[in-house]
Amino acid sequence: MKRKLACLLLCALTLGVTAQEREKEEIIKKGWNFGPLPVVGWDSDLGFQYGVCVDIFNYGDGSNYPSYDYKVNLEASTYTGGSSLFRCYGDFKTLIPDGKLFFDCTYFNSKKFDFFGYNGFSSPYFGSDYMAPEGDKSEFYWMRRNQFRFVTSLQKRIKGNLYWAAGLGYYNIYTNNINLEDYDGQKTLYQDYINYGLIRPNEAKGGNVLQLKAGLVYDTRDHDSDPTRGVNIEATLVGAPDIIDRDGYSNLGFTFVGCHYVPVWKDRLTFAYRLGVQAKLAGEIPYYFINNLNTLFFRKVYTEGLGGNASVRGINRNGVVGNGMAWLNTEFRWRIVHFRFINQNFHIALNPFFDMGRVIQSYRLDEQKAAAKAWSEQPGGKYKANPFYSGDEEAIHATAGCGVKVVMNRNFVISIEMARALDDHDGEKLWNNIGFNYLF
Repeated sequence: MKRKLACLLLCALTLGVTAQEREKEEIIKKGWNFGPLPVVGWDSDLGFQYGVCVDIFNYGDGSNYPSYDYKVNLEASTYTGGSSLFRCYGDFKTLIPDGKLFFDCTYFNSKKFDFFGYNGFSSPYFGSDYMAPEGDKSEFYWMRRNQFRFVTSLQKRIKGNLYWAAGLGYYNIYTNNINLEDYDGQKTLYQDYINYGLIRPNEAKGGNVLQLKAGLVYDTRDHDSDPTRGVNIEATLVGAPDIIDRDGYSNLGFTFVGCHYVPVWKDRLTFAYRLGVQAKLAGEIPYYFINNLNTLFFRKVYTEGLGGNASVRGINRNGVVGNGMAWLNTEFRWRIVHFRFINQNFHIALNPFFDMGRVIQSYRLDEQKAAAKAWSEQPGGKYKANPFYSGDEEAIHATAGCGVKVVMNRNFVISIEMARALDDHDGEKLWNNIGFNYLF
């Protein structure tokens, strides 16, 4: 896989060099623009992705280009790791005067969903070969999860670059042990968490979550998908009343996400960073929802972490979760070359990055310690070491990596990224992802 990614990087750079001579003034896009494409991607956590998607843009009279008036995306794809995705989302910037409307409707089917326990370093991680005596059982950290998600958000200008925002979200989540033929009856951390009470009976198979959101947005970016300057700040209060399942999991939370794009050299080189903080203010969150990162407007398909391709790149997906989390992403965006191809505007960019994050509010930590104590008192345990509590305090999880972006019309972004966790607790291998869009 490293060789394949290196070849893709070389091809991208070669294309950029040969296209330099053809660089011309951008074509101003007007009206409808359709981008049907095969979905071909890769994610270290999910496997090889294949399917189809279409991006539908409307640029109006072109006066706001490269910004669009409307965008709708449809996607159906599957991963060789056992997951599939069906998604429709829309972003409407002129439908509401001085505001915008967003919606996302997605179904995820994950036969191998990562589960590493709670509270980051406080949960032991023994690598992909850790398990009972009989094998090389990386599936110890797998479970099954299916999720249906519908989210809609709108924002309206208050004054200048300040907006109020409101949103509604509904999630139906099903979780269970993995039930693939090759892993039938296999012991998993998910099952051990149920057996020792860290996952309670009324949440073990998932449930329903209804979210109500209200917030403020401050946005001075020069562009949504590929900004070169400005700031974008979202501060959101999120309430989740347990009016559907009535299992006692009502909660109130707060999420702050601030992005800053600093031009270093014209529009060619930008330093970008994102700071996120999410905290529980009251109530209790069910285990199957503590990995959710609350946001009003999605940029990535997956809005979960920390870890994976939506938060801290290079950490095991869902490897760092708790009642409250904080994360920082920093990167340079160097737009190497601009060119025109098939009557579209393209550019290629490099983005070396450094990410970090940690749990700032623990989740059932006392129960973790109690489970570890109960486990140690059980004679003849099957495992090499205690799977519940490491005895370590939570600390910063950090990664470093680099990516390549191929950008069409400043709105359609193909992304290739590689990263490595700086501590083996967060993953022993090079993480790599081929997908869409900048992280932020």
